Amino acid sequence: MTDRLVDARVPRDLHAFIAGLPKAELHVHHVGSASPRIVAELAARHPDSRVPTDPEALADYFTFTDFAHFIEVYLSVVDLIRTPEDVRLLTYEVARDLARQQVRYAELTITPFSSTRRGIDERAFMDAIEDARKAAEAEFGTVLRWCFDIPGEAGPQAAEETARLATDDRVRPEGLISFGLGGPEIGVPRPQFKPYFDRAIAAGLHSVPHAGETTGPETVWDALTHLRAERIGHGTSAARDPKLLAHLAEHRIALEVCPTSNIATRAVRAIEEHPIREFAKAGVLVTVNSDDPPMFGTDLNNEYAVAARLLDLDERGLADLARAAVAASFLDPAGKARITAEIDAHTAAWLAP
Repeated sequence: MTDRLVDARVPRDLHAFIAGLPKAELHVHHVGSASPRIVAELAARHPDSRVPTDPEALADYFTFTDFAHFIEVYLSVVDLIRTPEDVRLLTYEVARDLARQQVRYAELTITPFSSTRRGIDERAFMDAIEDARKAAEAEFGTVLRWCFDIPGEAGPQAAEETARLATDDRVRPEGLISFGLGGPEIGVPRPQFKPYFDRAIAAGLHSVPHAGETTGPETVWDALTHLRAERIGHGTSAARDPKLLAHLAEHRIALEVCPTSNIATRAVRAIEEHPIREFAKAGVLVTVNSDDPPMFGTDLNNEYAVAARLLDLDERGLADLARAAVAASFLDPAGKARITAEIDAHTAAWLAP
């Protein structure tokens, strides 16, 4: 799968700049970040699964015909997470991969309902992710925070359980900062989730639902109006509505853009047709992210290279892109200042005569 990780159309020195650039990752999924090595190890632990135990075979397994097929494959990997030990291993190894890419801060989207409904004790689940979070920060220097998201296809039961886990002070983990909504959009209208987002927001969490990935701009409007979204996951179809783009730009509501993901799931037909250019031209705050990187044969460094080509960015432009992610994050002001200073220092050193 590694042959897809380097965009040959981007100069090697720009790839080198990206590789050392401190970054923040705002749209990356917990299970979807499991590397082929970890997926194969988990599959070997649970031999009743249909997921391949050979890391090389996963390249074909992670080739998707459409978004529905992606969800089917994704859920088969979710089914490999069956014990607190599985949860801890996955979380720690995801942090290791992020640190390798100079990711200083990541907001990792976690779907606790997928694990608790499979029998993992909720307190054991929270302990596992928190133990991995603290170990990763101590050992790698990467700060992790959690977004608990509702798997939309599972309906009100999942929404109620996710909201409970996110708002009950006896259960919710220390690293939790936001509340989201993922899964298929078609046939899963956003307004039905308003009561659950209201509860989460009242409990101090930020609202970051997926919207407009495989449906039209009206889904983004629904996320803004009913779910009080502070950022939008994907928002791909927003490019079709000039008024929506103007609203996003005026209110500085960032789009969490995931270019390779959108091609892999067929949300966008071809990379050259990706609307990231329209977003940037309209003045929308754009962040670049990897979504489910091993499943899509990518990582965050590659997504920055893709963005560099689509937006014609040089080193300064890429540094601005990294700063935008930090600015749009929910990190505290001191943390934002620290990472921004690292971005500035890396860029100045690289461009020094």
